[in-house]
Amino acid sequence: MAAAAPPPPPTEPSTKMPETALPRHPVFTRIRLGTPSDVPYIHKLMYQMAVFERLTHQFSATESSYSSTLFTPTNQPFQSITIFILEVSPNPFTDTHFDNNPFYKPSTKVVNLDLPIDDPEKELFRTQHGNEVFVAGFVLFFPNYSTFLGKHGFYVEDLFVRECYRRKGFGRMLLTAVAKQAVKMGYGRVEWTVLDWNLNAINFYEDMGANVLQDWRLCRLTGDNLESYGATD
Repeated sequence: MAAAAPPPPPTEPSTKMPETALPRHPVFTRIRLGTPSDVPYIHKLMYQMAVFERLTHQFSATESSYSSTLFTPTNQPFQSITIFILEVSPNPFTDTHFDNNPFYKPSTKVVNLDLPIDDPEKELFRTQHGNEVFVAGFVLFFPNYSTFLGKHGFYVEDLFVRECYRRKGFGRMLLTAVAKQAVKMGYGRVEWTVLDWNLNAINFYEDMGANVLQDWRLCRLTGDNLESYGATD
């Protein structure tokens, strides 16, 4: 009787992911400093934020007012009002002139999504810096000072991501960029406010490790009351 054939050698487990598990929808992201040419996008984003916060009755800013206040010759990034723009593209970024900015080198990252993003407003937010580059969000911040810490910090006035790009980590990327810059400059904290009805945002910030202070209230003097108080002796 012929001897039985030896058993086949054990096969190494495959480390290659199944074809169906490979990411199908990469999104290339870039966070860079805002420029005067971004004013039309900033204005649209600000208005969308006012709609989201149910405060359009208070929105009176124009592109002209943004141009004359956000990008003046004396406004140096991180020493005054600063804006980070979040751009997205289905392709790697090819324009590199932002890399030469002396104040901030753009940060880039690839995010792999299970489904493609349907952006119904992409033509409104297509930038002149690339045919398939779109503005997805922004963060506006400026320096403040903590007398308790004896250190400067950053105050985030506005953070906004367009609706179709939410819940994909892009808001966290913008806040992280501000935090990294604060650490780089030796600043003591980054702070901001959140609407008390925006539970999703509150949970998001708490998951980041932020303290949502319950015993502080924002005070604001504006409009006629500001004019009246400013006119008193």
